[in-house]
Amino acid sequence: MHTRLNFAAAAPDGIKAMRTLETYVQTCGLEKSLIELVKTRASQINQCAFCIEMHTRDARAAGESEARLYLLSAWRESSLYTERERAALAWTEALTWLAETGAPDEDYEAMSAAFSDEEQVNLTLLIGAINVWNRLAVGFRAQHPTSA
Repeated sequence: MHTRLNFAAAAPDGIKAMRTLETYVQTCGLEKSLIELVKTRASQINQCAFCIEMHTRDARAAGESEARLYLLSAWRESSLYTERERAALAWTEALTWLAETGAPDEDYEAMSAAFSDEEQVNLTLLIGAINVWNRLAVGFRAQHPTSA
């Protein structure tokens, strides 16, 4: 697989805007571990190797356990995730698969029970941002580092 386009070089102002949003979601008060779980799960759904590699690496550096990263795609079957994380992951899946799910009331209700109004918006911005990054990376075939 070869990179199709260096999207950051082609549209620097657009990427600057995305980086501003990224800075916001990184500093909005959501837990770093939650941010990386959400980013990794959306990236798994979108099959974005570049982002999966990046966010699992970042999660490990921030102290995330290997077991929680390995089990993330099957989080519903694991007891390793808190209720707050489970609500965020369900909301991540609902919004990432939006055309299929329609953002079900059940997922919204679980998320709204675990997050304040401001956190709900911040979580949704986070999910939207990682989905845009995934589309850029997959669409333009960004290549992840190959040294393991």
